[in-house]
Amino acid sequence: MADPASALAVRREPFDDLPPITVRNRLTIDASGPASRFVLRGPPGAAGIVLGALGLSSPEGNNRATSEGSWSALRLGPDEWLLIGREGDGIPVIEPGPYSLVDVSHRNIGLSVSGALATEVLSSGVMFDLDIEAFPVDMATRTLFTKAEIVLWRRAPDVFHIEVWRSFAVYLRALLAEAAREYARPDRA
Repeated sequence: MADPASALAVRREPFDDLPPITVRNRLTIDASGPASRFVLRGPPGAAGIVLGALGLSSPEGNNRATSEGSWSALRLGPDEWLLIGREGDGIPVIEPGPYSLVDVSHRNIGLSVSGALATEVLSSGVMFDLDIEAFPVDMATRTLFTKAEIVLWRRAPDVFHIEVWRSFAVYLRALLAEAAREYARPDRA
């Protein structure tokens, strides 16, 4: 008889067997790896309880992000934050309040888009001006990449983080690969 422990399902990520997408030394698109993710909804004062327990201050204004230690908070609206931490990190026990906190770690997957061509490739499917003055470092927003809903966060001048629902991950990666191919052509060197 088979050992029941050996029959357990092994979680596979959509990008497990896929290499990063690269264009010379000017672009890398790769999975950002597993993470803990929570959606926090509530008024800013109440949300401050959760953010404080994680050692985070609330980002200044909507569509901004802040990071401290292993946690980042992306303020996506007046009463909504996306919290991203290391895989396995949980929220410490905190006092109840007028907020909701939902674990979405298995719903989302992250991608990193980095390099000198990151802005150009992302601009092929995002309807925002991604110039550094218009979309500065630590800006984060919910948007669309063509038809896939994403959260786009600029972590550094040439580094973006994308959060996407797992069911759209392969589709989004294919769209990014298609956009990257345009910059890989010899006449675009």
